[in-house]
Amino acid sequence: MTGCVVIGCDNAAVPMKDILKRSIEEMGIAVEDMGVSSEADQLPYALTAKAVCDRIIDSGYEKRGVLICGTGIGMCMTANKFKGIRAAVGHDIFSAQRSVLSNNGNVICFGARVIGPELAKTILREWLKLDYIDGPSTPKIKVITSLETANFR
Repeated sequence: MTGCVVIGCDNAAVPMKDILKRSIEEMGIAVEDMGVSSEADQLPYALTAKAVCDRIIDSGYEKRGVLICGTGIGMCMTANKFKGIRAAVGHDIFSAQRSVLSNNGNVICFGARVIGPELAKTILREWLKLDYIDGPSTPKIKVITSLETANFR
């Protein structure tokens, strides 16, 4: 289980971010909130994703991230532009679990217009309990890392 989570959202997802933040804190996990904090804030979601990913990278990938926008897709696409970040949209428990267990994922993305906060809380709690274990997926992750190294020049 992770020791710290960095969370961020765009203006479409402020209420869900606040709910998920409280849920993480209730698990006894520290949370760093990278915003936004108001539905009036027009900051592009890509800049929030960057702030969250930068904090994860600066931690030596010890922290995990949660990104929320309208669909989760834009945040996910942006997060995966950062070296060492493996983000997935996790709108169901199985996919969220596999993002960690099969892909050593470190960022989960939600769409506030796609799933409700109770389902997001349930998925997030399960996701945070998991840690990647070296095993059959390791060779696949090494290929991903190799491609990432070649493409991030």
